[in-house]
Formats: sequence, structure tokens, C-alpha cells
Amino acid sequence: MDKKIALLQDKINQAQLGGGQARIDSQHNKGKLTARERIHFLMDEGSFEEIGMLVTHRSTDFGMEREKYLGDGVITGYGTINGRLTYVFSQDFTVFGGSLSETHAEKICKLMDMAMRNGAPLIGLNDSGGARIQEGVVSLGGYADIFYKNVQASGVIPQLSAIMGPCAGGAVYSPAITDFILMVENTSYMFVTGPNVVKTVTHEEVTSEELGGASTHATKSGVTHFACANEIEAITHVKKLLSYMPQNCEETAVHLPYEPSDESRPELNTFMPENASQPYDIRDVISAVADPDSFLEVHKDFAENIVVGFARLAGRSIGIIANQPAYLAGVLDSNSSTKAARFVRFCDCFNIPLLVFEDVPGFLPGTDQEWNGIITNGAKLLYAFSEATVPRITVITRKAYGGAYDVMNSKHIGADLNYAWPSAEIAVMGAKGAAEIIFKKEITSAINPQEKWLEKEKLYSDIFANPYRAAERGFIDEVIEPSQTRLKLIKAFKMLENKVVNSPRKKHGNIPL
Repeated sequence: MDKKIALLQDKINQAQLGGGQARIDSQHNKGKLTARERIHFLMDEGSFEEIGMLVTHRSTDFGMEREKYLGDGVITGYGTINGRLTYVFSQDFTVFGGSLSETHAEKICKLMDMAMRNGAPLIGLNDSGGARIQEGVVSLGGYADIFYKNVQASGVIPQLSAIMGPCAGGAVYSPAITDFILMVENTSYMFVTGPNVVKTVTHEEVTSEELGGASTHATKSGVTHFACANEIEAITHVKKLLSYMPQNCEETAVHLPYEPSDESRPELNTFMPENASQPYDIRDVISAVADPDSFLEVHKDFAENIVVGFARLAGRSIGIIANQPAYLAGVLDSNSSTKAARFVRFCDCFNIPLLVFEDVPGFLPGTDQEWNGIITNGAKLLYAFSEATVPRITVITRKAYGGAYDVMNSKHIGADLNYAWPSAEIAVMGAKGAAEIIFKKEITSAINPQEKWLEKEKLYSDIFANPYRAAERGFIDEVIEPSQTRLKLIKAFKMLENKVVNSPRKKHGNIPL
């Protein structure tokens, strides 16, 4: 038995070395951690249990039968993160560049099945050169198997993807289906076709970083939700993200202990600028209303005219969607609509209540927006809010104009409670434009058209640029002092915690993708 145990230990040692010390050193020289080091920093100390350590590939073409590594380029298993069961796979770039083979894919699929059966989050640490070309269509089939499992798991368990190195070609679609993507600046990239192919087809000269680096996807494409300075920061973000989520769609997020205190925020009573056109940072409102230091912004550098992220309110995990007056006056456009819609749907999947701060002058006009589908993109956000069954509360801080008023979680599309500050302006459009249309004849025929325009603008503003017409109709449940916002929200979400919605029976809706 001693010899057999010694043989087992020898195999374990081989597996833990991955592609060998030289390749481990190369990984470190690139400023990257190894697959096992990443798991070490991610999971609670001593909690990780590996599955499939002794798996090897089955390929015999191109002399592959003479080069085998235990584990076949991916480490799979389970453990705990802050005491919560979590499944993780970590691709090992030291083994065939982390390329995906038939058995590599089978290990990941097996893990995904276990995660779904046991109702726990799945984290993928991606660092792969793509499909293993020596295996041909078998490796491509392995990717498709993973994609299918991703879709089956979507909305059942949280799925997070941390891109720690290359992720190219078909490999990008698994992270794209998962709920959140994190990338590491300067050492990770994602693209469907690499710089060489781009140069051949379009004659563009572009580096991997410019084409699909963390900064590119965080600011231009919106593919990644977080661009992290290094791998440790990415792993820390993964842990923090998980803390706002439940284990699965049947549960609710952990409600942290909270001791009630003075919930008034008097600084909000003097926060709003006197001039309705003057910008302010909505994050200041979020920080005042949410629990201290609890706001985790998602997609921070993409579509900055809307702010989304997780926070806690009296210890309760909530999702926040807020127009940002400090950027493009907070208008809705194609990118901000799809950004917010995706976040709303995630929160609804996992029973995370939604809080909306609204200050929106409308949808962004222009040929660029119309030609790039602002109609269907704006409809995505409308659809996402309308189908959401979690508790939903809106606070209108200032402007709520036109169709954007409807879209931003209005009472008409199923919001549970709608509050407004006294500074709220709820109307079809701004007073200036409205006066020009309604009183056009009077203005043009007046002795002093400019003076008449200002007179009519004030008239329209006095009638509509306030929250009281909407409150009279019941579209606003209460006009509140800004200082009381936090207290009102704590009570309201407590009241809504057992909300039940019986939706019409159907297979699924058809969101305007």
C-alpha cells in the first residue's frame, strides 16, 4: 500500500506542477498568477476541493499522445468564499496555453452541472489560447457544450467570469453569456478575431490591448463590467460582487445585521441646485441614502449617463439604477439603456430589489442614435423594468420628461412605490420647448416675442414643472422631503419583502434584442 500511496502522491505532485516550473516562471514573468494561485487567493483558506485532477486528453493526432499533463489545462472544484459554497474552474496557461480540449470542456461542464444541482454560484477564471487546434472539431464541440450549459444555468445560479489572460475566438462567448465579466488591465484581452486577422481583412493596424484590452471593453464596448489594475484586485472584486447576491434564484441575498439609528439626511434638503439645468453627481445622492461605503458601481466607465450598481440599505442588498445629470444631462441613449436593462434583469433573476433615482430630460436625439437603434435599445430597458417582479421603488429627484419618464420604472409599468422630491418636474417636455409649441402663434405675433416666450414658459412651468399634478393622479405615491428619503426607503423595502407577482402563463417573452 505504501508504494501505491507514493504513486498517488507522485501524480498529485505532477498535477500541481501544471506545465512545469519553466512555464510557471514564464507566467510570473508576465505579471500573472498561476491557475492554482488564483484559486488560493479566491477561496477560503483550506476549503478548496479539486475534482478531476488526474484527467488527461484523449488526442492521438500530431504526436499529442506523447505529451500529456494531469488535469489537462483546467483546475475544477468547489470550496467556500466567505463561508458560502462556490464552484470554480481556473484555466492553466502553462498547459498547452490553457487551450480547450474535449476533456478540458468535459471537466467544466461537469462542474456546471454540479453547481446547478446544488444551487451555488459558478466562477470561471479564464486564461486560454482558445480551442486546441490539434483536436479540430472535438474542441469546438466542447466550447458549444459549455455555451449550452451557460444558458441553462443563466438565471438559476450567479455566473461570474474573470478574464486573467487571453480569451479569443469562440472562447469569448461563454463569458459573454455569464452575468458579470471582470478583466485585468494590460494582461487580459478579449476579441472574436485577433489583430493579425483584423489587419488581413480590414488593413487596420491595432494591438491586442487596443482591440480587446480591459480599458477598451470597459469604456468603448461595455463588454466588461470591471477593469481591474491587477489579478488580486480582480479576485477581490469577485468576492465583493458575490456578497450582494444569493446562492441561487430560489434564495435571497444575505441580509446583514443592522442597528437602526437616525436615518434622516438633512444635507439632501439643500443638495439640489437652484438652476434646473445645473448638473450634479447622482453618486452623492446614492452615498447619502445607502449604507455607508456599501455602493459597488458596475460598468462605471461605460455609458456614464446612467449609474448602476449594488448597495445595501439597512443591511439589505439592493440594485440601484440612476440617471447621471453630470454626464450628458442624464439622457437615455442606446448604450445607457442596454447597460441598465441588463442590470435590471440580473437583479430580477436573483431576487434583488430595485431602487431607481430619476433625473432624465428624455432620450438623446440625433441621426446616430436613431440609425443605431435607440427605439429597440430604449425598449430593452422598458421591457426589463416591466417584466421585473422584485420590489421596485423610484425616487424622482428632478426631471422626468417624456417617454423617458415612462421607461424609468414609472408607476404605469409596475413600480410598487414612486416618490418625488419637491424639486421634481414631471412633464412631456421641458417648459421652454413646450411653450414654443403650445403658444407658437401668440409668441410670433407678440410685439416682444422673447418676452412673451418667457411669460408662457413660466406659465407652463408653474402648471407642470412640479410633482403635484402627477401626485394628484396617483402616479406619485408621495412627495417627500429629500432628507427623509433613506427612512422612507427602508420602511418601503421592508414592507415589500414578501411581494408576490403572478405573471401570465407563457414560455418566455420576446425582449427586443
